[in-house]
Amino acid sequence: MMDASVLRSGKGHRDENFPVASFLIHPRHREPILAFYNFVRTADDIADHAALPAPEKLTLLDRLDRGLTGANDDDAVAVRLRQALNARALSPKHAQDLLTAFRLDVTKLRYRDWDDLMSYCAFSAMPVGRFVCDVHGESRAVWPANDALCAALQIINHLQDCGEDYRNLNRVYIAQDALRLSLEVSVINRLAHRLTRILRHRDPLSEKVHLGIPGVAGGTAFGILHGATQRMGRRRAGAHKPRGA
Repeated sequence: MMDASVLRSGKGHRDENFPVASFLIHPRHREPILAFYNFVRTADDIADHAALPAPEKLTLLDRLDRGLTGANDDDAVAVRLRQALNARALSPKHAQDLLTAFRLDVTKLRYRDWDDLMSYCAFSAMPVGRFVCDVHGESRAVWPANDALCAALQIINHLQDCGEDYRNLNRVYIAQDALRLSLEVSVINRLAHRLTRILRHRDPLSEKVHLGIPGVAGGTAFGILHGATQRMGRRRAGAHKPRGA
């Protein structure tokens, strides 16, 4: 049986966008934080593995979960984190919440709206900061501020990686109702341009400057068509762009 760590992408804690167990953390807290990071990084890389079938991903994530509770010793990262948690009398819940998020990564590819996305972030992001707070002995009173910060960082990562997530894994972490908003913005932009052109030739002090129903209808149709065409063009360009370019 292979250790789950062989599926790691090669990304380490120094490669993350934000510091992990940096020199700003007291040395006595770094070991449990790094144990947590390596466990989570391994599970995340399993969920993101482009060639691994979904059932196998879920099996490995379940195995890591059992390793946290002592049901097996199959994966070194689970054993190490379990030992670090036991040494501090900490619960495995935060790590298990993240495993729930990684299972969602395997099975859920779209998010309906902001609330749906925040429900995901409650498992994928907030537990990270909560764990760091627990390691430092902080009160749960800090959790609301932590949750807001961690969710914001998660959304930043979603936006940064949106092209790669879509092309490689067919995942979209941008709320679908926001994607419809882009068409609304395209329509508004088109109508604004038409009004601007009219204002160049008409004096609003002496004559009415208004598009009217036919003008609004035409601008709306053209805006929708233009927005959809632009989106399709970006998708085609992304599909044909060489990886790594």
